[in-house]
Order: sequence, then C-alpha cells, then structure tokens
Amino acid sequence: MQQAQIDRLRAAVIPAQQLFIGGRPAPAISEARLDVVSPIDGQVLTSIADGDAADVDAAVRRARQAFEQGSWSRAAPAQRKKVLLRFADLIEQHALEIAVLGVRDNGTEIGMAYKAEPLSAAGTIRYYAEAMDKVYGEIAPTSGDVLGLVHREPLGVVGVIVPWNFPLMIGAWKIGPALAAGNSVVVKPPELASLTLLRLAELAAEAGLPDGVLNVVTGRGSSAGEALALHMDVDVLAFTGSGAVGRRLLECSARSNLKRVHLELGGKSPNIVFADAPDIRHAAKVSASGIFRNSGQVCVAGSRLLVQSSIYDRFMAELLDATAKLRVGDPLELTSDIGAISSKAQLRKNLDAVAHAEAQGATRLVGGEQIRVESGGNFMAPAILTEVTPTMQVWREEVFGPVLAVTRFEGEEDAIALANATPYGLASAVWTASLSMAHRMVRAIKAGVVHVNAYGGADITVPLGGFKQSGFGRDKSLHALDAYTDLKTAWIAL
Repeated sequence: MQQAQIDRLRAAVIPAQQLFIGGRPAPAISEARLDVVSPIDGQVLTSIADGDAADVDAAVRRARQAFEQGSWSRAAPAQRKKVLLRFADLIEQHALEIAVLGVRDNGTEIGMAYKAEPLSAAGTIRYYAEAMDKVYGEIAPTSGDVLGLVHREPLGVVGVIVPWNFPLMIGAWKIGPALAAGNSVVVKPPELASLTLLRLAELAAEAGLPDGVLNVVTGRGSSAGEALALHMDVDVLAFTGSGAVGRRLLECSARSNLKRVHLELGGKSPNIVFADAPDIRHAAKVSASGIFRNSGQVCVAGSRLLVQSSIYDRFMAELLDATAKLRVGDPLELTSDIGAISSKAQLRKNLDAVAHAEAQGATRLVGGEQIRVESGGNFMAPAILTEVTPTMQVWREEVFGPVLAVTRFEGEEDAIALANATPYGLASAVWTASLSMAHRMVRAIKAGVVHVNAYGGADITVPLGGFKQSGFGRDKSLHALDAYTDLKTAWIAL
C-alpha cells in the first residue's frame, strides 16, 4: 500500500449509487436519493438511493424466491464453499479500492480501514466457507429400535442492519455465516457509510452467488430499517448499533412475525491496569490506541481506564506521552494515526460529552476540542478526563468518540466494583503479571470479552457479544452459525 495508489483512488469519481436487488443495481421505487457527505472535507461525494418499505419488500420477495428455488439453500456445503472462497478472493483483490472508498465515506484512518474492513471481511467469508462442509448433524443416543437425528437447516431470509464505524467488517460477521448456512440475506447499510457494502454485493454476484441471495437496500433507518424489522417474511434480524434502536427492533419483532433478533448494542468497556502490569509503557501505548484509534468509534473501545493508585502518576505520564504521539489528520494519509469523526452530529455529541463531564466535576487533562476546522471535515483532539466517578454520565454511557474517562482504584475488589458499574458488558481488559489475578478478574468482570495484557486482537475464531445491555447473540466463531440455522429432529422407528 503506497500513498500514490491511495491518492489515485481518492480522486476517482463515485457515480450515483443504486440499490442492489436480485443480482443487479436497481433504483429506489420512489426515485428519492440521499447525498453522501465525506467527513474528511464536508464535500458531497455522491448520492445513494433512499430506499423505503416498498424497496425492502421487493428485496425480501427476491430473497425468498431465491431461498425457495434452492440453488443456494439446498446446494451442497462444498458447492457453497467454492462460491464463497471466490467471493473472499475478489474482496482481497479489490481491498485497497474498497478501503479507500470506505474511508472517503466514514473517515476511518486508512491503515486501520485496510486491515479491519476488506481484509477482515475476506477472512471472515473464507472462515465460514471453510467451516460449512465440516459442521455435522447429530445422532441421538437412542435404543436400537429408534434412530434419532438432529439436522441443521437454514432459517430462510436474514435481515442485516449494520453501523457506520466498520460496516464491512461487521457486515461480514453476519453475512458470512448467514450465507454459508444457506440463507438469503437483505442488508440495510448505514446512511453514513453504504458504499462498501454496495461494492461487496457486486463482488458477490461476480463470484457466482445466485441472483437474489444477497440484496442491499440503502436508505434511512426510520424507513428502510424499520420496514426490514417489521417485514412478515424476514425470519431473523441481526443488528449492531445503539441500545435505543435495538429496543425498537425488538418491538418490531413483537409487532410482526416474532422474528428472531440478535443484538450487539455497544459498550462502555473497562481497561484495568494493576500495579504489577508487565510493561507499563506498553500498557499505556495500547490503552491509548484502544480508545483513540478510529476516533474512538469502536464498540469495544476501552473508554474507561482504571489505574491502581500506586502507579497512577507513572502510568498517566506514559499515557499522555503515547497520546501526544498520535497524529490526527487526513485519514487517507498514511502518516495519520487518527482520522475523522463520521459526521458533524457525532462530533457535536462528542464535544458535548466532554463539556458535560467537566460540568459534573471531571478534569479535562488534554484534548476534547474540534481541530483542523479549516479542512471542512470533522476532526477532534483525543480527550482524557480524570477524576471521573461512577455517578458521572461519561462513566456509564457510551460516547462513541475519542473520549477517555480515567479513575484510580486501590485493590482488586475496588477494581471489580468500578468495572461493573455500568449498564453495559461488551469488552474489557486486565493488565497484570499474576496468573491467579487474571483468572479471578476474567470470572468477575461482567463482559463478553476479557483481554489480558492486551486490548483488542481477538480474531474470528472466538465469539464477540455482550452481557447486560450490550445485547445478546454472538458474532464471530462457529457459535455465530446458531443465529442463522435451526435444529430439526427426525425420530425414526426402525
């Protein structure tokens, strides 16, 4: 990846985008459109179709037709595997093009976007492709005159709604296992970042996925998203996003066909540094990256930092040094460590969160202001807030921006109480040289992921999902297949 290649792709004109239904682009029935504004410079990049309930219905009908026709749903797993492996290869071949397209759309720094979006998506599709001809049914331990079989079957039509921070990576976590299991899929991308998922659908068709098996309906959540959630012929809905929207989707399930709903609803993840952490400087550097990369727009971001009192001053000095070395800049420049905030509305929310924390008594140690105003884009200096208490909003509620809330603790029980003092339970981290301490903390922290002497890096082989108000259901790993398959018992008298 070279800067000249990135600059060439940055200059490419992006044509007006259509929906993708039945294996080909299609205009919205209403012909309505939405502008795509780049967070890098505030300029209009292109436009997307503003799909609504009529378009969702058309996509679901095509998905159902494809499922019932059976060329994909009843194909041998080995045959689906071949198509999905070609699909993954095509994503890799176009990885830089896709990454630059996504950065222009949502502002993630290119170094992170390249790995986390197309390369991660390709790896996810490949993982589930390889898995499907290795997942077996079951034979029950019955008496000799009966044969009990347990079959896994695809559910039918899967609705997928994904957020704007990593639309391709998170989309692949849902699309990959859903397709591998034999389902048809309708994706509703985020209004702020639809371009890469539209490109993904084109590559799927090129790889040989049958028409109608993967469809993309762009548009607003209040119209296209809600229509997908209410549709009577969608069998399961997989969503990553806010708790407020997750609750709304559960209501839609109850109001429609009781479709299964799998929710990943964000977090307020604790990053706990004990005095015996193996390498204080390394822990501080990783902690800074764990909250500030992608401008803090990461569901598992380590947004709450807990530091043991005896090393607090030393650790904070290292943290400030690591933060100062992170360059906020044009996300399409390889020298930038942190890119743009996704939208002006999100930037304002971040700035307001810092101001509110100060009003509640927190101390702003560094950052927290808008920068690079002359660019026309949405850029913010990483904010570190100290003297934060569990009663403060910034300690309990997700900001989804480059805002780190810091407090100190005395001992293990204190750390556990502070870590769990939030409605969320998605991710966490513990830094300690004590194996016993690490195991005790893994058990005590109420979170779906506990990192030890690391923050991030958990790959596709292990599940991601939350406790408490971080939702339910799991992305990644073989466990994700449970969301997109059903169990059928055959009880056969011999």
